[in-house]
Amino acid sequence: MLDTIFQPVYSSTAELTASVYFICSLASLVLGAIIAWAAGFKSRQSKGFLLSVMLIPVIVQLVIMLVSDSVGAGIAVMGAFSLVRFRSAPGSAKEIVSIFLAMATGLATAKGYLGLAAVFVVVICLIMLLANFIRFREKDDLQRELRITIPEDLNYAHEFDDLFTKYTRQAKLMNVKTTNMGSLYKLSYRVELKTEDDVQAFIDELRCRNGNLEIAMMIPPVEERVL
Repeated sequence: MLDTIFQPVYSSTAELTASVYFICSLASLVLGAIIAWAAGFKSRQSKGFLLSVMLIPVIVQLVIMLVSDSVGAGIAVMGAFSLVRFRSAPGSAKEIVSIFLAMATGLATAKGYLGLAAVFVVVICLIMLLANFIRFREKDDLQRELRITIPEDLNYAHEFDDLFTKYTRQAKLMNVKTTNMGSLYKLSYRVELKTEDDVQAFIDELRCRNGNLEIAMMIPPVEERVL
């Protein structure tokens, strides 16, 4: 019984009929809508991108149905699809996966493997949804930008070395700026914390060194990774 799911709804040697085409197209649209929903779940995606992901399966399905008997035409179509990558803005990893999933779904429905396409989409979308609820700990999560204001008579070169050794894995001075007519220095560091639990203690000890002047710690702006 399970094997019937992986059987095509029509034979590749048989003539394509209107009923088969509309059944495959309906399956492509439904599966494309599922992919678009999974791609947009807890993610900022434009309406145009989600609409494109939803329509890609039915478009790919029609193209493959038309060129299934011609190897040369199939190669030409694949070359045309490859141009889309170079005519588009770089996308995130999730967007690229969604597009390839939509294209693979269209290929499967074009050959009549509706059950296989449905199982494939459900499994991949479940993994995508599950990834939204799993917190992957990355090294960048402990990266911080630290800004310290100190009086001009404080030797900042090695004044905080012991505190950086105690609370951070690494610290790098990125910028030095004078302020208040040269009576104060503003130091900018890029630090990697050992743990987030000791941030308050870290700041309190820094305040004792800089005369309780302004201290700011923030998450540095991170550009979205693209493929």
